[in-house]
Amino acid sequence: MKSFLRWSAAFGLMSSVMLTTLQVGIQRAFALTDEQVMEQLQGVPVFMLTDQRGAPLEARAEGQDGSVTGVFISQQDAANFLTSLRQNNPQLGQSVQVSPVSLAEVYQLARRSEDSDLQFQFVPMQPQVQTAVTLLQQSGQDVQEFNSVPLFMARLSNEGDRYLSIQQGEQAAVLLFFKREDLQATIDRLQQEQPDVANQMTIQVTSLEGVIEQLRESEDSEESQILLVPPRESIDFIRQQQGQPQQGQPQPQQ
Repeated sequence: MKSFLRWSAAFGLMSSVMLTTLQVGIQRAFALTDEQVMEQLQGVPVFMLTDQRGAPLEARAEGQDGSVTGVFISQQDAANFLTSLRQNNPQLGQSVQVSPVSLAEVYQLARRSEDSDLQFQFVPMQPQVQTAVTLLQQSGQDVQEFNSVPLFMARLSNEGDRYLSIQQGEQAAVLLFFKREDLQATIDRLQQEQPDVANQMTIQVTSLEGVIEQLRESEDSEESQILLVPPRESIDFIRQQQGQPQQGQPQPQQ
C-alpha cells in the first residue's frame, strides 16, 4: 500500500509538464494489459483511510450487499473525513489514519476484488466537480451533475483533435489534469511563449473512470499516450512526507 518508488520520477516530470507546448493530437486508446494500465496510473497519489496494518477502512454500502472503501483524490478531503469520523465514532476514528497510495495500487486492489463484495469508490474534489458541470453547460450540454472524477484537458479550438501534450521519447502524451486551475496555470505560461496558440485553447472535460475504462477495453489498434497530472497540493504533500524540498513554479523556457 505504500509504494512510493515511482512517485519521485513523476515529480521530476512535473517540471517538464509545466514547460510543455503542443505536440501531436490525442489518439484513441488500444486495449492495455493490467500492467500497462498500472504504468499509466503509477505516478498519481490518492488517499485512503487505513487501519494500523495498512488495510483499507471498509463501510457497509447503504441499501447494497457488500462493503465500500473510499479513495480520495484530495488529501485534505480525506483528512476532513477522518476528523468527522473521530468526532462521530471516536473508538473507530482513533484506529485509522490517512494513507497516501498510488492510483496504480488502487487499480490493482480493485481488480483483485472484482469477485468479492468490496467496492472502491472514488471521492472527487467537489469544487472540480462543479467546475466540470459549468464547463459542460457552457459547451451546450444539458447536465446538472457529474458523478465521476473530472479530468481537464486543453484542445486547440481550430485544430480538430489536437490537445496540449508533452513529448515522452518518440511519442506525445496528452496532459489530463485533476484540477482545472493547474491546467489554466500551464496555459498561462504557454501564453508567454506562444500567445497565438494559447488564445485558441479551450478546456474540455473527461472522467478518470472513463479514461481507465477506455485503456482497458477499447479495441482501437492506435496507441494512446496520456499523462495524468496530479493536483499540485498532492505532489507537495508527498514531497513533504518524503522529506524533499518543495519546488517553486517552473518558468517557461526561453
